[in-house]
Amino acid sequence: MEKNKKILVVAVAAVVVVAAVAGIFLMKDEEKLQFGYVTWDGEISSTNVLTLILQEAGYNVEMISVDAGPLYNRLAEGDLDFTTSTWMPITHGTYWEQYGDELEVAGTNLEGVKIGMVVPKYVYDGGVHTISDLNDYSDKFKDRIVGIEPGAGVVEATERAINDYDLKEYELQTSSSAGMLAELKKAYDKEEWIAVTLWSPHWAFEEWDLEYLEDPKTSYGEEEHVETVTRIGFADEHPGAYAILEAFEWTDEDIESVMYDIFVEKMNEEEAAQKWIDANRDRVDEWIDIGKEAEEQATESKAAAQIMARVA
Repeated sequence: MEKNKKILVVAVAAVVVVAAVAGIFLMKDEEKLQFGYVTWDGEISSTNVLTLILQEAGYNVEMISVDAGPLYNRLAEGDLDFTTSTWMPITHGTYWEQYGDELEVAGTNLEGVKIGMVVPKYVYDGGVHTISDLNDYSDKFKDRIVGIEPGAGVVEATERAINDYDLKEYELQTSSSAGMLAELKKAYDKEEWIAVTLWSPHWAFEEWDLEYLEDPKTSYGEEEHVETVTRIGFADEHPGAYAILEAFEWTDEDIESVMYDIFVEKMNEEEAAQKWIDANRDRVDEWIDIGKEAEEQATESKAAAQIMARVA
C-alpha cells in the first residue's frame, strides 16, 4: 500500500513537471522586468534591441531611463532588474566601487569602447592634437568644453583632464547628450572651434569628421568594455531572462547601425531595433533558445526537488 502511494505521488508530480514546463512562457507574461538605462545613444540602441528580444521570448519588459548615479542606486536597492549600460573600468568605475558588492555581472555585451575629448578634423589640422594643446587656443574655443549630463563618467573624466592638463581658462559646460551634439553640429556647420566629450562607438563619427585628442596622462583611461549587470537574485528568480542577458553581445558595427538609423535616419527607436533583429535572426533565435532552455531546466529542477521531498 505504501509503495503504491509513493508511485502515485511520483506520477502526479511528474505531471506537475510537464505542466510547469509547458506553462513557463504563460507565467512570464504576468511578470514585469525593469530594464534601466542611461540615455547615451549607444545605450538607447542596446536597450531597445534587448527589450524586443526579451519580449519575443515572452517577457514583459519596461524600459526606464535614469542618470548614471540613480541607475546603480536603484539596481542595488532592487528597484531595477538589469542594465546594459555599465562602462568599465573607468567611466562607471566610481559607481562600481560604491555599489558593486550588491550587483552581479551577467556578461560583457560590447568590447573595445572608449571615451575622450573630441574636436572636428579642421581643429585637429589647425594644430590641436593633444589635450594640453587647448591651453594655446582658449579664445578660439570660447573658453569652454561642452559635456553631457552632470555626473556622467565621461564628465568626471573631463574634470580630471582639466586638472591634469591645467586647463585653467576652460569651463566645462554640462547639458545632455542631445545638447552636446546640437552644439557640435552648430559649430561644425560654421567651422567654428569646439571641444566636446564623446565616446566610441558613436554615430557622430560617421556623420562628421572628428578626432580624439591625445591623452598622454590617461585622464580618460584606456580602452573599456560595456557590461550587462543585474541586481542580486535576478538570476535565480528569472533564469531564462538571465541566460539571454548572459548570451547577448554584439560588435561596433552592430550598435553603430542601430544608432545611425535612430539618430541620423530618424527612424523610430523600436523600428530601428526590429530592423537589426530581422537582419540578425539566427543570432537572436540562438539567444532566445538559450533562455528557453535555461528556464525549462530551472523549472524541471525545482519540480524534481519537490518530487524527491514528497517521496521521502
